[in-house]
Amino acid sequence: MSAHTYSVRRFSPEKSALGKLFARDSLVRRMDWLLLFASLVLCGIGTLLVYSATRNRTSLTHGDQYYFLIRHLMNAGIGLGLGAGAVAIGHRRMRSIVPFLYGLSLLGLLAVLSPLGSTVNGAHSWIVIGGGFSLQPSEFVKVSLIIGMAMVLSARVDAGDKAHPDHRTVLQALGLAAVPVVIILMMPDLGSVMVLAVIILGVLLASGASNRWVFGLIGAGIVGSLLVWQLGILDKYQIDRFAAFANPALDPSGVGYNTSQARIAIGSGGLLGKGLFHGSQTTGQFVPEQQTDFVFSVAGEELGFVGAVFIIALIGVILWRGCAIARNATDLYGTIVAAGVVAWFAFQSFENIGMTLGIMPVTGIPLPFVSYGGSSMFANCIAIGLLQSVKMQRPMSA
Repeated sequence: MSAHTYSVRRFSPEKSALGKLFARDSLVRRMDWLLLFASLVLCGIGTLLVYSATRNRTSLTHGDQYYFLIRHLMNAGIGLGLGAGAVAIGHRRMRSIVPFLYGLSLLGLLAVLSPLGSTVNGAHSWIVIGGGFSLQPSEFVKVSLIIGMAMVLSARVDAGDKAHPDHRTVLQALGLAAVPVVIILMMPDLGSVMVLAVIILGVLLASGASNRWVFGLIGAGIVGSLLVWQLGILDKYQIDRFAAFANPALDPSGVGYNTSQARIAIGSGGLLGKGLFHGSQTTGQFVPEQQTDFVFSVAGEELGFVGAVFIIALIGVILWRGCAIARNATDLYGTIVAAGVVAWFAFQSFENIGMTLGIMPVTGIPLPFVSYGGSSMFANCIAIGLLQSVKMQRPMSA
């Protein structure tokens, strides 16, 4: 009887597909899971708040109480796919398609000014694509502007030719930013212009450009604001909003109605709130645009001070992780991209919550990840994907 020798192959986790996925130096291990967690939780909270704000608004939902809920979930799902796509492509490889993305975003803005454009809630900044869906190209401009300016400002620095961007490079980057800003001013969409201005300042600060540029831009912004006011570029409803902000008692039943009702809703929530779906202001439909611009009032009324602070804390986590990613990036390009996203989210969150509380003028910009809106959700998720891409370029020791 012949002897047979059997060899036993020992299972090696490092060589298996699962082992490779979670190996010490794998891309999955390099992901910022806290950043992802905070973003997903905000999306989940936003879904509940959007449903609460719209389930009784039959004039908007066409009798279907799940109308906005389903669309919000669809937007979040598509956004997650776009964010994953941004991670898969990588912020570095996006440099090669920056001209295409920038040109595409400009075409979208120009389409708004064409007969394809549509006015929603007083703002002529939308393209209606049918089926109850619309696009706001200015949201995607934020992404293209960040990576476009980052590419211009970091090119010579990352190549080792310069220690920081010179004046000529800064001028090129500002020229890149000026085109979409001017087009958006023509709509006019003052809220988006304000966000873009903060993004531009954040990008310049992160690039190491001379502080003279930063102070010069701030001064130019003040002068430009005065000129816009004097030349009558703003629509009457925008001027009325600033007047109501300067004097809240000016017209509480007219232009100041939204802010007045939002503050009542938030104040009535107390410490722990009235309970999800039990807010009297929300159920009674006293706050207009509560699923979009004034969604924070739903949180204040139904989740109370604790719930509102929790939302702010989650936004703070995203900003904290974004700053850490910017600080630890391996190249200036990654630092600028991450800093641009942080500046965007920080100002937009402050402006949205601030206008709900009456400490900022009403400009009609959404609360990131919480407000209803496909374009905003898509752009936000792409931005998170860019942050993850920058983070995943770091070695595991970072």
